[in-house]
Amino acid sequence: MSYTSMAAGLIISALIGLAIGVGGFTFLYAQGASYLTDNPAACANCHVMQEHYDAWTKSSHHAVAACNDCHTPQGMISKYWVKADNGWNHSLAFTTGDFHEPIQIKPRNLRVTEAQCRHCHTQIVEALDGPHGGGESISCIRCHANVGHYTR
Repeated sequence: MSYTSMAAGLIISALIGLAIGVGGFTFLYAQGASYLTDNPAACANCHVMQEHYDAWTKSSHHAVAACNDCHTPQGMISKYWVKADNGWNHSLAFTTGDFHEPIQIKPRNLRVTEAQCRHCHTQIVEALDGPHGGGESISCIRCHANVGHYTR
């Protein structure tokens, strides 16, 4: 083995080790394992969510729904896919400071939340969608945006 290939191997190993070390530290520092649970307190790990968490504890949904019930889809794979995607996007946004304050829901997450409203409240939704005709659904969130956690 030549000196150059040995040096390249050491550099690559060091970079991989650095990435694993920084990633591991960040995961522990950000309490990453808590996001794998259904514990709503995990959502308040980040300061921008504390107000939403506090409002949820006082909301009508507190006794019947936690964060994942409204903000992740049905099914194990889709639920953890959305959690991983949001976890990555949130950690990137909060680390760089590149997010709107107060925090705002993105359109793709709004669709997930709307679907969850419709899932839990199927009978009500079917009764309301019927009279409006044209096969056009009215968004639950349009009128009930603050049901889960009124913050302002």
